[in-house]
Amino acid sequence: MLAYILRRILLMIPTLIGVMTLTFAVTQFVPGGPVEQVMMRMHAGGGHGGEGGAASGYHGNQGLDPQQIEDLKKEFGFDKPPLTRYFLMMRNYAHFDLGQSYYRHDSVMAVIRSKLPVSITIGLWTLILTYMVSLPLGIAKAVRAGSRFDLISSVIVLIGYAIPGFVLGVLLLMLFGGGTFWSVFPMRGLISDNFDQLTLAGKVLDYLWHIAMPITASVVGNFAIVTMLTKNAFLDEIGRQYVLTARAKGVPERDVLWKHIFRNATIPLVTGFPAAFIAAFFTGSLLIETLFSLDGLGLLGYESVIQRDYPVVLGSLYLFTLIGLVTKLLADVCYVLVDPRIQFTSLGR
Repeated sequence: MLAYILRRILLMIPTLIGVMTLTFAVTQFVPGGPVEQVMMRMHAGGGHGGEGGAASGYHGNQGLDPQQIEDLKKEFGFDKPPLTRYFLMMRNYAHFDLGQSYYRHDSVMAVIRSKLPVSITIGLWTLILTYMVSLPLGIAKAVRAGSRFDLISSVIVLIGYAIPGFVLGVLLLMLFGGGTFWSVFPMRGLISDNFDQLTLAGKVLDYLWHIAMPITASVVGNFAIVTMLTKNAFLDEIGRQYVLTARAKGVPERDVLWKHIFRNATIPLVTGFPAAFIAAFFTGSLLIETLFSLDGLGLLGYESVIQRDYPVVLGSLYLFTLIGLVTKLLADVCYVLVDPRIQFTSLGR
């Protein structure tokens, strides 16, 4: 096990370097970089960081002073050759220094941390509700395969899967957010303005009141995947020879299901849980966050790309890629912990 883990860790290094190298190279050819972005703002009279055109060195049709342009390049680090900037970036990333945001006046790590509460709220609740509903439903569908219950539940979860989350969110806002019919739930934010003055029970209710619609819009589409995966895994095990043998010996059906089938059928579900759990913390839905005015990682990524805030784009990509590689390794370890029959030599092939 230790040899396999060490080999996988060593393979993470070139993978991570390859991802960052490719992304860095792409950013060099994207038009409208940070310097151009600031120049456009100065041309519009906003200046750099909100200063007026005269104070910023912009002189109407004459454009920016050459010295001003050089100062901007130096501020953003573009006074150095691309190869030098690349090696400086990778050296800092090796020490987990993700750099400073161009426009947010804070470190990339601090910016990501400030957006995490929203993404954790959406992702973690989506994960919990998905597994709480889909696992029992998938088992029930497998036990009653071909029945009316199986057919009706399949139609319902597939309809939910076919409806995009943002479309469902618009519908919820229209029905319950005061858009057209009833004003039942708030349209934006995670908490009310008077949250600090509420009692503990009031804070919990206020929090649940605010997340009801965005979580519903996020979770409905996830039911189908886990439900059908659970059903198919159980159906595959139900037809195995050891199940037929157990039934022939007179083992009660409940024991056959929970003591024999359950352990083997849940292997693909359990091993996929680390990735789903980590994704709950570091994924953000841009459309859901925009629709319900939630400032999370999804919106951060979109705004960083539009603003050409390269430290945030590259730093968050580095962090999430590293977490994804480690999560994949944890999933492989879970395979062996759940089913000792699986060998690491077979996983490495």
